[in-house]
Amino acid sequence: MYLHSFAQCTTRRSSLLTVLQSSATAGSSGGSGSDNTNENLSPTRLEAAVTMDPPTTGMGLRRRLRPKTQLPAPHAGDKPNVKLGVLLLQLGGPERTEDVEGFLYNLFADPDIIRLPGIISGLQKPLAYVISKRRAPKSKAAYASIGGGSPIVKYTAAQAEGVEKVLREDMGLDAKCYVAMRYWHPFTDEALEQMRQDGVNSVVVVPLYPQFSISTSGSSLRVLQDLFFKDAPRWGQISHTVVPAWYDRPGYVQAMGRLISRELSQFTEEQKAEGSLHVLFSAHGVPQRYIEMGDPYQEQIRKCVELISKEYEAPGVTTHLSYQSRVGPIEWLRPYTDDVIEELGATGIKNLVVVPISFVSEHIETLEEIDIEYRELAHENGIKNWRRVPALNTEPGFIEDLAHMVVEALQTPSISVTEACALNNLDIMPMDGRTNGRQDSDNNGKLAVLGLAGGVVLDLCSGRGGLAHLLH
Repeated sequence: MYLHSFAQCTTRRSSLLTVLQSSATAGSSGGSGSDNTNENLSPTRLEAAVTMDPPTTGMGLRRRLRPKTQLPAPHAGDKPNVKLGVLLLQLGGPERTEDVEGFLYNLFADPDIIRLPGIISGLQKPLAYVISKRRAPKSKAAYASIGGGSPIVKYTAAQAEGVEKVLREDMGLDAKCYVAMRYWHPFTDEALEQMRQDGVNSVVVVPLYPQFSISTSGSSLRVLQDLFFKDAPRWGQISHTVVPAWYDRPGYVQAMGRLISRELSQFTEEQKAEGSLHVLFSAHGVPQRYIEMGDPYQEQIRKCVELISKEYEAPGVTTHLSYQSRVGPIEWLRPYTDDVIEELGATGIKNLVVVPISFVSEHIETLEEIDIEYRELAHENGIKNWRRVPALNTEPGFIEDLAHMVVEALQTPSISVTEACALNNLDIMPMDGRTNGRQDSDNNGKLAVLGLAGGVVLDLCSGRGGLAHLLH
């Protein structure tokens, strides 16, 4: 069984995707000639995930993943009165200054943000309490500089409203979008409770992170997975599928290309006479050790930038990639954005467009770190003509593509939360000191984790360093 009752769906635009139509041979009582096909498909319900590995592991899962076979077309009679819920996952942020300390505590209590070795993992929450108390005054000042709070909740709610409108009005689906924030309201459990009250019985989960990372999509999916397992009798009756990453979707890529092209077109002839145009993609950084352990983030960022750059490529335009918001003494993804800006300035570059590549909504990392800190750094290094591409927010093409993504997720074999975690190597990043069946060849990984933990403490307690810009 999968997401049913979409046989009546039609589109009012020829460019929009249509949902799979009814199959005359499908039926809830079993049917003619479809048994062999179904035997090759993994279930699409949560019951299948419940029989797999515990929420924080998945080493045995890869051997059990289904082949990539198209599901049979759903039949309107299989599951009447389908109510589709689209769950949008995002980090969240404090909307008022009085929310900042609580938000900081939730952020630093997450082991995907500060990963302590198993032997001292019990200190996670006390450490989060100390850091949040220490950082709250300076973080409040940072939020005050961008209007007093994070706009990410507002933008995410607007994105949900836009996607829901397209699904309902253009695609004829009985769908409702819900927002689940990782570190502040509305939390994931609040969104799930609202879906329960609304009678949702089929769910498409869409992390609003184009590229998968253990510290973003992975963290949000861990929470969702744990909530599913805690109440398996309820959520085991709900069909669900996850879209783990979507960095290479044509609609997303084209929307980013349009925004960049618009900024490039704003340079005057006088400014162009000062030198060539440069585009700097600034992605959020992660520790290099995460990549070495299997996090697909860096490779997805590279592929994403390559695709987007083809949308605006022209003579005299050069593209660069860097990573922002590093913290502590260990190695993070390079090159660092501040270093690249200084290097570009040293070579005499005057025209620069900065693109926040891993963010789809405005928040403190775009409005404060890029717009204030990096802009000042650029001017100090002689880059006179600075432009910043806005986040996608509610760009119409982007919103429509998100809706298309939901429909495509309904048409393809489902990916459970457990499968999404395992497919992206989340199972190799244990939360409690276990190795999940893998042995480190040396102590470098442990030293790296200890270094990161120590660096985080020093960095945050001193009030200096890039992790402050994680505060969405």
